[in-house]
Amino acid sequence: MLSRRAWMGGAGAALALGLLPGRSDAAPLAKVKALGTLRVVVYKDNRPWSWEEGGKLVGLDVDLAQAIAGKLGVRADVAELVADESADDDLRNGVWKGGLLGFTPGDVMLHVPFDRTFAARNDQVAIVAPYYRESFAFAGVGGAVALEGMPTEWRGRRLAAELDSIPDFYLIGSFGGLLTKDVAHYPSGSAAVEAMTAGKADAVLASRAQIEEGLHRAGDGASRIALRKGPLPAFASPGWDIGMAVKENSRTLGDAVEEIATAMAASGEMKALFARYGITWTPANAAG
Repeated sequence: MLSRRAWMGGAGAALALGLLPGRSDAAPLAKVKALGTLRVVVYKDNRPWSWEEGGKLVGLDVDLAQAIAGKLGVRADVAELVADESADDDLRNGVWKGGLLGFTPGDVMLHVPFDRTFAARNDQVAIVAPYYRESFAFAGVGGAVALEGMPTEWRGRRLAAELDSIPDFYLIGSFGGLLTKDVAHYPSGSAAVEAMTAGKADAVLASRAQIEEGLHRAGDGASRIALRKGPLPAFASPGWDIGMAVKENSRTLGDAVEEIATAMAASGEMKALFARYGITWTPANAAG
């Protein structure tokens, strides 16, 4: 049996930090606080959530990572993850195993789909803290495109979408491919929005966050642009919740992060964080 001195100075301290087998349900949060650093994984080139600008990592998820770390009383170490072929692969690389090229997994990963089926097949992680309800939206230049009209009325208009995305498949694949020749493809939804605000496109189909941030960034240059109010006909995606992921054995950290996100939502801090980027914060459905 270990003496109290041995417990406090040796094996007990290691156990408390999650370095030895034992009460793993209490270890991860204690380890983060003991090390004084929270490693948070965000996606690379994912504007408005996380991207590099002037050699600095910025974005909504970066700000959220800093806020969470601050409320835990530790420093945020924010790391960019290059998206793999699937979100399942991203969880493996970013949370529980690490990447083949030496990417160190994080304590928390942001911008993870908060979905029951997705969570069930990724039992190496716990998906927690749903913090936003994302959806797609259609925006266009007033007078140049029939915003509330049927998509068939957009024939001959300059349409923008991210290559190989749901908006892209919708525009080129629906209505018998009527709009295929009118769609210009861009490397991201934000780039497609920027093309519209720069006058290179009449309308764009992208995520609501990408559109709102792009219009906010354009300022007066977006004064003639509006969002469609009605739903898009035969558009399959109703929206999705975005949450965070921790390792399955890091439940205490997950609980702490979830409490922080809930408190930020209740206090208005989450809404204010989104407003910095011109984005209307919409609570996740799963958040109640």
